[in-house]
Amino acid sequence: MQDDITHDNFDFRGFSVENRHETELRRDEEERSAKKKARAKAGKSGKADKPGKPGKVKSAKAKGGKDKAGKGGDVSVALPDKSADRAASDKRPLLFTPMQLRGLTIRNRIWLPPMDMYSAYARDGKPTPFHYQHYVSRALGGFGLIIVEATAVCPEGRISPKDVGLWSDDQIEAWRWIVQGVKDAGAAVAVQLNHAGRKGSTGCFGVGHDGESVPFDEGGWQTVAPSPNAYGSYAAPRELGVDEIHAIVGQFAAAAGRAVAAGFQAVEIHAAHGYLISQFLDPLVNERTDEYGGDLEGRMRFLIEIVDAVRSVIPEDMPLLVRISATDWAAGGWDLGQTVMVSRALKEHGVDLVDVSTGGIVPDVTIPVGPNYQVPFASQVRAHAAVPTTAVGLITKPKQAERILRDGAADAVEIGRAALRDPAWPMRAAHKLGVAPSDVPYPDQYIRGAY
Repeated sequence: MQDDITHDNFDFRGFSVENRHETELRRDEEERSAKKKARAKAGKSGKADKPGKPGKVKSAKAKGGKDKAGKGGDVSVALPDKSADRAASDKRPLLFTPMQLRGLTIRNRIWLPPMDMYSAYARDGKPTPFHYQHYVSRALGGFGLIIVEATAVCPEGRISPKDVGLWSDDQIEAWRWIVQGVKDAGAAVAVQLNHAGRKGSTGCFGVGHDGESVPFDEGGWQTVAPSPNAYGSYAAPRELGVDEIHAIVGQFAAAAGRAVAAGFQAVEIHAAHGYLISQFLDPLVNERTDEYGGDLEGRMRFLIEIVDAVRSVIPEDMPLLVRISATDWAAGGWDLGQTVMVSRALKEHGVDLVDVSTGGIVPDVTIPVGPNYQVPFASQVRAHAAVPTTAVGLITKPKQAERILRDGAADAVEIGRAALRDPAWPMRAAHKLGVAPSDVPYPDQYIRGAY
């Protein structure tokens, strides 16, 4: 028999047990403090008489008198006024300050973005013990918010046959123990709801046909899109009828209701990377002439209807996020200006944060990939749509991530591929940024391994 904290007769309790290592932690802290004082004393005796040496901590005036953390005008965001100045004064990195979205308090601003694992091995949309291991280990590693991978709202909305889903009540229980495990480890947990549209029915490891459409006789299916044009060499989709569009809106709402039942604390709608919603948004893909095409108001109608439907079925105090590609990197296509306009509308319809990414909508474009290459888009959306944002994309170093927040470019950062190789990235970041182990959410069992 299973309950909320057991699975298949294996008990995963132990996250909140009495701290058996308090004495050891206190001793380690005392040793670190003594060493730090000794180094400081040695440094003063050796450097106090050297003229012209500036200290390591510079005031804002010393850098030109500008408070970069305030950049972005009168944006209504989660960061309090002059929070960067206060954080600098008490030397607490912004990465490790909590963030409030509606009724949800997130312990820090280092988030795990949704990344497809293609590990629903039975092809039934149900997550597996791998997903428990994957997500709970990052929660134990100190991430503030875990955003679960693209979760299909219907079988034909999957990216691959091995995608997870929430299209059936039968899938709720398979998610519940994972969600509870993430919470028990101290992180908040959200789910990203998705329909792949014309980019569905594609191959992955264990299926084959990588970068191609999966044939029907090997588990593939007929894809759909706003217009019957294919993505690159993928199989051509079928154009959706208006009644089918309305049905998909309902599928997003139903999946959101199941997410609430599974215990998720926030919902993210996937409107990025060339999946169905972003196919409707992009004028290079959407060739419709009805109310779901044409000008921006028509092309964004599908997304707004989904947002309204999801907002109506989740609790009032539950945050609603939307991930969006700020550009398709193609001339005449989706761009930052349209993204800002849509983000303003999303805020009016109850969206609490925009998760800003780019690309994936049209093939064969040149993307200037490099560290922070998507950060300016998050910054512009934050400033001009007056909505909190996250930044993502080749953010790999703690000081790099901290600078993004201090410059006011985003309200949180998402650590993706770096988190795949380092589940405890936040703990290493805390060490690099000088945060004491006692101020880092080490599980009791891991305190002896603190930096």
